[in-house]
Amino acid sequence: MQLTTPGLAPAADGAQAVPHHAPPVRPLPPAVARALAIAALALLALGALYHGTAASLVAIWNSSETFTHGYVILPISLWLVWRRRAVFALHPPRPCWPALALLALAGAGWLLARMGEVQVVMQYAFVAMLPLAALALFGATLARALTFPLLFLLFAVPFGEVFMDALINFTADFTVWALQATGIPVLRSGNQFEIPSGNWSVVEACSGLRYLVSSITLGCLYAYLTYYSTRRRLAFIALSVVVPIIANGLRAYMIVMLGHHSGMTLAVGVDHLIYGWLFFGLVMLLMFWVGGRWREDEPPAGARAEQAAAEARTALPVRAGAMAAMAAAVVAVAGLWPAAAAYYDRVNFNPNPPRLAPALAAPAAAPFTRWLPAYMAADATVRQTHLQDGAPVAVHLLYYRNQRNGKSLISSTNRLTSNDDDAGYHVVSSGQRAEQAGGGAFAVREARVKGPDGELLVWHWMRVGEHDTTNNYTGKLWQAWSKLAGRGDDGAAVLLATPLTDSPDAARATLRAFLRAQLPALDAALDQARAR
Repeated sequence: MQLTTPGLAPAADGAQAVPHHAPPVRPLPPAVARALAIAALALLALGALYHGTAASLVAIWNSSETFTHGYVILPISLWLVWRRRAVFALHPPRPCWPALALLALAGAGWLLARMGEVQVVMQYAFVAMLPLAALALFGATLARALTFPLLFLLFAVPFGEVFMDALINFTADFTVWALQATGIPVLRSGNQFEIPSGNWSVVEACSGLRYLVSSITLGCLYAYLTYYSTRRRLAFIALSVVVPIIANGLRAYMIVMLGHHSGMTLAVGVDHLIYGWLFFGLVMLLMFWVGGRWREDEPPAGARAEQAAAEARTALPVRAGAMAAMAAAVVAVAGLWPAAAAYYDRVNFNPNPPRLAPALAAPAAAPFTRWLPAYMAADATVRQTHLQDGAPVAVHLLYYRNQRNGKSLISSTNRLTSNDDDAGYHVVSSGQRAEQAGGGAFAVREARVKGPDGELLVWHWMRVGEHDTTNNYTGKLWQAWSKLAGRGDDGAAVLLATPLTDSPDAARATLRAFLRAQLPALDAALDQARAR
């Protein structure tokens, strides 16, 4: 019986097993070793230039269990390069000057994201600079041979929270459907539902994002190490996306069933998470076992012929001077953008704290709800309650200036209700509406918020500079444009809420009348705060 490991071809009698992606290892010529040392210094310089962005990656790895795998991405990438170290002798580094244009494009993307405070885009742009710098330093042939090890670095970026709400909704839909299919009555309100044995809520920890991120990362690595065929690799990667989403729905359903049949004594505490990870581990094991049945231990004939032809070629000598010149050019091009960001930060910094005057005059009313939007702390805040045709309307104005990570208007952490749900409020539904106000069409986001003091209808939008918007991406672009123009980054959130008692149409009529009557006053208050 012969034991093999992923990435190793079965050895012939008396022969040593060789990684199936790597040609036989030869000692590196001294000129190649010197060129690689110069390239390594240039890549380290990029990390120093973008140390703030690199530190933000590490901070998220530390604070979020979903992205702790980021610590192992660089070691795995280096190991994958080491497995293919023989290609450095077959394809010595050849500087590729056109690649500097791509490096500059990534730097410009980083600067644009820096102006808009879009951290995930900054992180992707920075990490993308590393393979692009390698392309410039190594040349197209060598970089092509190391494509996957270089691109694998992108998995270090914490990404996926944008899909959180969609995953939560799918998990809730799947669980409710499965419960109904097995004859258990369900009463659902948003992402909370009630069955005869108790109440359940699908929150962020139940979304399956952790499983999905882990599955895609492992799936891509496994596909690279196990298959040669592009078709098989793509098929397995697609499987690693679909399987954890379906499996998480099954996991949620099984946990609810465990709680239901145990009288709410099982799967309701820490064992809830333990069962989840055990189930995910079994699903991944099954997926890899199935994928292993179609593994490819030998390269196709065309790949072997290409490798033999490469070995037959005589490598031209590597010029250390050309490599040093390219390394200097890489550092210079990459260094332009942090310098530009520092300049724009100085131009846009406003030392004056914003003063947000009460936006509306009488008639005022007593607060009717304890609901507060779960936004980051603002530089200035106004909260008022007013009467509109006899119905109360709560007004929340949140004003931001000199925005940064941890204090920004547009962020995935800014929500209508708190994630921990301690206050008892949760969003039942949300969508977009087009209204007529201020002399034309006016877009608002609409949400139904349910809490201990009743249900609310909430309309909200953002003011970024001089522009009103309900779209986070549009808002970030306006913010970046304003900072590039030297006009600062002031922005505000406007939220209106009224009780939802009889029907949504009645509550909408109240907010519509309030918006038409008070929008000029709201605009004036925000304009005055910005002017000051």
